[in-house]
Amino acid sequence: MRRADLELRRAVGLSLGALGVVYGDIGTSPLYALRECFHGPHAFPVTRGNVLGALSLVFWSLMVVISVKYLVLILRADNRGEGGVLALMALLLPRRRGAGKVPRLPIALGLFGAALLYGDGMITPAISVLSAVEGLKVATPVFDPYVLPLTVAILVGLFSIQRHGTGRIGAVFGPVTLVWFVVLAGLGLRGIASHPEVLWAILPHHAAGFFAANGREGLLVLGAVVLVVTGGEALYADMGHFGRRPIRWAWFGIVLPALLLNYFGQGALLLGRPEAADNPFYRLAPAAAVYPLVALATAATVIASQAVISGAFSLTRQAVQLGYSPRVMIEHTSPEEVGQIYVPPINWGLMLATVGLVLGFRTSSHLAAAYGVAVTGTMAITTVLFAMAARRRWRWSLAAAGLVGTGLLAVDLGFFGATLVKVEHGGWFPLVVAAVVFTVLTTWKRGREILAERLGAAGEPLERLLERLAADPPPRVEGTAVFLTSSLSGVPPALVQNLKHNKVLHEQVVLLTVVTEEVPHVPAEDRLEVEPLGQGFYRMRAWYGFMEDPNVPRLLELARRQGFRCSLSETTFFLGRETLIPSERPGMALWREKLFAFLSRNAQRATAFFRIPPERVIEVGTQVEL
Repeated sequence: MRRADLELRRAVGLSLGALGVVYGDIGTSPLYALRECFHGPHAFPVTRGNVLGALSLVFWSLMVVISVKYLVLILRADNRGEGGVLALMALLLPRRRGAGKVPRLPIALGLFGAALLYGDGMITPAISVLSAVEGLKVATPVFDPYVLPLTVAILVGLFSIQRHGTGRIGAVFGPVTLVWFVVLAGLGLRGIASHPEVLWAILPHHAAGFFAANGREGLLVLGAVVLVVTGGEALYADMGHFGRRPIRWAWFGIVLPALLLNYFGQGALLLGRPEAADNPFYRLAPAAAVYPLVALATAATVIASQAVISGAFSLTRQAVQLGYSPRVMIEHTSPEEVGQIYVPPINWGLMLATVGLVLGFRTSSHLAAAYGVAVTGTMAITTVLFAMAARRRWRWSLAAAGLVGTGLLAVDLGFFGATLVKVEHGGWFPLVVAAVVFTVLTTWKRGREILAERLGAAGEPLERLLERLAADPPPRVEGTAVFLTSSLSGVPPALVQNLKHNKVLHEQVVLLTVVTEEVPHVPAEDRLEVEPLGQGFYRMRAWYGFMEDPNVPRLLELARRQGFRCSLSETTFFLGRETLIPSERPGMALWREKLFAFLSRNAQRATAFFRIPPERVIEVGTQVEL
């Protein structure tokens, strides 16, 4: 088989996989998006003008926000193949730490955008699964008391299987989601056949007429219309798993036609049966098909939720590697796919929040009132960061970057402004979550900087220590001692404490610094640098990308291949363990110092994070006043 044919088959396979992972969220929006225009807390009368106007807004939102903004423009902003708001933020930072001034605005925007996604990750599973199960009430009111318990049971089951990995389940994601989109298209065609005039909604003057007829109140419909584009960030965040071309093929070849047909089919149904506004999606189906459709919709929403959960795991790992989050337990669920990870604290936190949202809001319509605030905020942040990257990284002219950025931002802010009315109806929840997460991220980063400053001020330069050791050499013992340190110049406090109390040094002393670069992956040939310092001292510097996990034993194996003499069985690892004491010294507010101390006490042990055998570790304690 020719290479071109193999590449084509691979791209088609990736496109099918992208259906399940990338388009799960946006693909389940027909369950509730159009309904909220005519049945939610800000419902509009079901008139011909309003239906065509809302459909026109849906059509042009999908075309402008998803097709143009994300598929054509944002997917170009890859950080060595990886996407997502943190990857975009890292694209604007210096490639090497210390290589230049770190800009504060991209960092603040990127971190807050990431924080907003956690709130979105809590609401998406709740509204998606609940809206699918609510189809049972369309079949018969008998199921009404069982909707909430069944939804909670499905969500608990979904989060409970995360520790087993999604490799086997993921193999069926694409085919199931393909069936889902085919059914969406079929239902849509069935509705359009009854009122073909609904297709005139493609013309933009219907959207303008909607605003003209409804005045300022008409702008509120954007708070419901935005639900059709809530999966836009997933397109960008999952780019590293599939690549641009498969994601684009899946959208323009399958997803976009199926979504448009279904939305227009629901609109056609409303033209003929205004009373169907309570649930136009399920009322599109024949009565005999409602139960199978509920089962398929539930499967599709579980898949959509899985993509959001996996995204939260990946986002957490990026934050840890970039130094904005405390170390957390990260388990790899597949020996082949490095991207398949499981983060227990995030998993159970999301589960509790999601179940709490279902029990608190009780209906998908009430949840829709809280949905959209986080998504639109992240969309606006992505636009700003993209414009900055276009100007700084790709040397776009100021006029071009400003014109594109302003145009896209106007759309984003229009949606964001419309969702602000949702704040009092539940939209406050994702904002509170984002504020808490943002506080944690920034406090941890600043706290680590202050801690490094305090330790550096209390230490001594390495050159002075080597001079002291040359003048008065201590006894040396066989083996290698490895001291992990974040400093590239000072002496690790653990080394000072060990020398002070034990008055002995190993034959070889390694000062190991692990640096996370602002890129997803670091080439293997650039992984490690070994520098002899004299008197048996060596400085090792290891570089990782923010999508990679550090592994100290593998670094020693790599050093041995480069000629460094060492054996893991004869190596002792010395780790510093700081006891942090909040104080009134300049740096951070006292409450943030207490928060940082709490986070530090509960962070994952460095032994597990760096994959160091615990039986080879000695921890040396130090008290540090913040």
